[in-house]
Amino acid sequence: MKIGVISDTHGLFDESVATIFADVDAIIHAGDIGKLEVISRLEAIAPVIAVEGNNDSFGRFPVERVEELNGHRVLVRHIFGELHQLRKQDRQLIEELRPGVIVFGHSHRPYQQMLGDAMLFNPGSAGPRRFSLPRTVGILSLELETLEARIIQL
Repeated sequence: MKIGVISDTHGLFDESVATIFADVDAIIHAGDIGKLEVISRLEAIAPVIAVEGNNDSFGRFPVERVEELNGHRVLVRHIFGELHQLRKQDRQLIEELRPGVIVFGHSHRPYQQMLGDAMLFNPGSAGPRRFSLPRTVGILSLELETLEARIIQL
């Protein structure tokens, strides 16, 4: 199963995302959507699993969700943190839910790191360029026994 992963669009739908995500089975948007039109454009490509970020106030999506995708438990939340930033309650949540992947955004910085059996994955920001960070999206490949992730620059 191939999943397109996007975050921090802040109302911008980059046309290259349609090409990059053309053959995905689903899309995860990890918040700071900006405009619901972004979700509509993504839904034209594949089914969308979305959470709201700290700059969203639609009331249409939860702020956290857990999905089972091809045998992998995926936790999606806008603000989570990189390995060195994890709080005690974040580590407890991982221990309780036992996700294979935690998808998050917020920092606009692409990030991928293993924490035990869980992958922390931030696709970076696909929205307007901020700071000196690249504009990126991610692809998750969820096979029955394996999990792979990659970052793609826009």
